[in-house]
Amino acid sequence: MKKLILSTAIVALTAGVSLAQDVVRMGTEGAYPPSNFINDKGEVDGFERELGDELCKRAELKCEWVVNEWDSIIPNLVSGNYDTIIAAMSITDERKEVIDFSEAYQPATPSVFVAKSADADIKGGVIAAQTSTIQSGYVAEQGMTLAEYATGDETIAAVRNGEADAVFADGEYLAPIVAESNGELMVVGEPVPLGGGVGIGMRKSDAELRAKFDAAITSMKDDGSLNAMIVKWFGENATTW
Repeated sequence: MKKLILSTAIVALTAGVSLAQDVVRMGTEGAYPPSNFINDKGEVDGFERELGDELCKRAELKCEWVVNEWDSIIPNLVSGNYDTIIAAMSITDERKEVIDFSEAYQPATPSVFVAKSADADIKGGVIAAQTSTIQSGYVAEQGMTLAEYATGDETIAAVRNGEADAVFADGEYLAPIVAESNGELMVVGEPVPLGGGVGIGMRKSDAELRAKFDAAITSMKDDGSLNAMIVKWFGENATTW
């Protein structure tokens, strides 16, 4: 689960989504598998696509998907370019000053360091992290040497090509990358708990929409389908409700 932090204040517009409109636009990054990605057909796919479609069905909403780059995903929500953010975004107090969130649909999971060597210098080396994330903020706060990149893929590439000694990101994002690396990459150091769960971001003016999604999320927790979906996309060892 990606954890976005706000580096500058954003003024939210007051124009909200009317539930009488034809379509609720679901904004996502499309570049953070298995949470969200673009498949071979050029369509949004992943855990959050399946989840979002099911939530819209339960909430009796007609929804469509909009892809937006991560570093502008909150400004474009408050500007009205789409109506929700469903993009592995953790719920934080800082972010709640600007937007509202649904009930969490995914529990908080620890972040980890991944490197090419078990003796990688985490404290004194260069640590790659995606820009505008809680992970990049943590690295900076700890006095480590931070190298920020626009996408998760670029952080991994930085470690592989020697630009960075390690990458710091959400553990469930890094786990399949490590597993598929054939021993090239490994988790080093201790896991770091960050964030407070993942929710759907919405404008503060959209209280009715939030209530509909909250009810849908609760119903999926109650009937076990949300946990089943998390395990499907993140594996048997995934953190569930």
